[in-house]
Formats: sequence, C-alpha cells, structure tokens
Amino acid sequence: MTKADIVDKVAAGTGLTKLETEAIIEGFFTTVIDYLKEGKGIEIRGFGSYKVKKKNARQARNPKSGASVFVPEHYVPTFKFSKDFKELVDKGMKEKK
Repeated sequence: MTKADIVDKVAAGTGLTKLETEAIIEGFFTTVIDYLKEGKGIEIRGFGSYKVKKKNARQARNPKSGASVFVPEHYVPTFKFSKDFKELVDKGMKEKK
C-alpha cells in the first residue's frame, strides 16, 4: 500500500476530498518526523509508539571487501506496535486462512 492508496481509502471512508485527506496525512507524517527530530517520542494508544534510539559508534566490516569500517554514533527512529495491534493482525491473519 502506498501513501496514495492510504489517501484514497481514508478519503472514501471520511467523505473528505482527496486533497484535504492528503494534507491531513502529510501533516501527520511531518508532525511525527518533527517530534522524533527533537528526540521526543509519540504514543498512539491501541496502535504503537515511535521513539528514537541511539546507536553507539562501532567497528564494522564491509561484507564485499572484508575491510574494517568505522560506523559513527547515530540515531535511528523505531516503531513498536501495541499489544492490541498485534492481536488484531494475528486474529485477522488466522481468520484469513
């Protein structure tokens, strides 16, 4: 599913135009990114939580050449699904079989 597919589905379900829906979805994405860039987390109950994790500097290996490579400290966004979300997906997949 692409962002355009999400816009279509949400627009059909809400009665908003695709242009209005796209603005809302783009606003949501921008808000999530902005909060994570500030080091803040976001929790959406029943859905999941976004956080930023720090990865320490380390020595790694280039798998192609075998050369040692230094990877500097960096931060990565993470998403953890809520228990409810996981249960709904599990139930849906089992019913699908």
